[in-house]
Amino acid sequence: MGKLMCVLLLLLSNLFVITASCAANGEASAIGDPGMRRDGLRVAFEAWNFCNGVGQEAPAMGSPRAADCFHLSSKPKHSNTRKHKHKPHHTDTNSLVHKVTKADNKLGVGKPFPGLSPKALNNPDLYAVEKELYLGSLCQVSDTPEPWQFWMLMLKNGNYDSKSGLCPRNGKKVLPFNSSNNFPCFGNGCMNQPILYHQHTTLHKNGTLRGSFSGTYEFNSSTAQNSSYYEVVWEKQIATGSWVFSHKLRTSKNYPWLMLYLRADATKGYSGGYPYDTRGMLKTLPESPNFKVRLSLDIKQGGGPKSQFYLIDIGSCWKNNGAPCDGDLLTDVTRYSEMIINPETPAWCSPTSIRNCPPFHITPNNTKIHRNDTINFPYGAYHYYCAPGNAQHLQEPYSSCDPYSNPQAQELVQLLPHPVWAEYGYPTKQGEGWVGDGRTWELDVGGLSSRLYFYQDPGTTPARRIWTSLDVGTEIFVTDKAELAEWTLSNFDVILT
Repeated sequence: MGKLMCVLLLLLSNLFVITASCAANGEASAIGDPGMRRDGLRVAFEAWNFCNGVGQEAPAMGSPRAADCFHLSSKPKHSNTRKHKHKPHHTDTNSLVHKVTKADNKLGVGKPFPGLSPKALNNPDLYAVEKELYLGSLCQVSDTPEPWQFWMLMLKNGNYDSKSGLCPRNGKKVLPFNSSNNFPCFGNGCMNQPILYHQHTTLHKNGTLRGSFSGTYEFNSSTAQNSSYYEVVWEKQIATGSWVFSHKLRTSKNYPWLMLYLRADATKGYSGGYPYDTRGMLKTLPESPNFKVRLSLDIKQGGGPKSQFYLIDIGSCWKNNGAPCDGDLLTDVTRYSEMIINPETPAWCSPTSIRNCPPFHITPNNTKIHRNDTINFPYGAYHYYCAPGNAQHLQEPYSSCDPYSNPQAQELVQLLPHPVWAEYGYPTKQGEGWVGDGRTWELDVGGLSSRLYFYQDPGTTPARRIWTSLDVGTEIFVTDKAELAEWTLSNFDVILT
């Protein structure tokens, strides 16, 4: 898209609610920080237990939400109108004025802040939700036609204590129960939140900006070799290039299932997997088929054979009748499409396991190939498909998605590199984009997601596929031993086509 077209889109936005940012090359971007090039970074952190709740805060850590947002000034400032609230870091020519203080990030249950509702004050789950909104208000960037807040770093613990009663089943509250071997858990407390260390972004003499979040799930140990560990370091040279986010994630015996993603979430409303108001980077919600994603990804270590590394993971929510989600957990369904690029990830979908395949595959020219067509169906293109647990008209045989790991029912379409995805710019063979093959990708995510199978009740109006979350990262899925994944991500953009 040329510069003239981008200008026209922005002019039209005043009339038709077409929301876009213009990247440096004139393309229309759906996010507030196209290509991660804005010096004044906005980044936040969120941690979850198995079903996207908090349950209980980690000792002395506060609610598991934090942010690092700052304004870069070209002139030194020696005073601040908000005394004792935001202290600038100084250099000879530039200064950083942080919008979020250490005290803001340490806020936890029982501690009030502006806008906190009485019902959330002592409820860890509700408190985290409203703390995200508060941090978003501190980080928010005014823009036309919509403001935006931050990139989101999401950390999730896959342990589930079925005796805790914390997680609903397909949105319905259930009593505690005994689980034989379905979920990892070392015992009481296995769903805990992590320790969080935060190095505020600082400006170094060579013009480098750098900050980080890091920590562990083990309370009684440091980052020793046998402990879980996560780290995200962001770094950029002033006035040039993209922010580079360097990630590390290590599992341990007690925490064998961990997830770490960098997300572009909706700036308001629901995001993928979350039935409440969120904050993020997507000031325009991209709709299939009219968007692409550009990103640079360099994987240093893969995380072992169980690492379901997502080149791109997109999430949204709509009901089985095609209507948008409205917060009714019994009828809402989170929908995910995920491209896994770990070459050790097998295709669970096969001619002998068609229950793990979508009912049909749709080609770029919109031809449907049914999964029982053993000559033409591309079984190797699908790791796993699972249907929503609240669907009423499923085609036999089928596999139902895990009913506990989201607050509502969910549907997964997990893809693998395969020649059938070449039309969309996705990897076509195992190993592409993996360790030692860092690349800049331009993926026709909108085009592909418009042709994926998602369940819908017969005779209902097809849902609009509007995506509220796009992310990159890994889900290290129940490892047998400690595994380490390490990768860098930069130049992330969502381009409206």
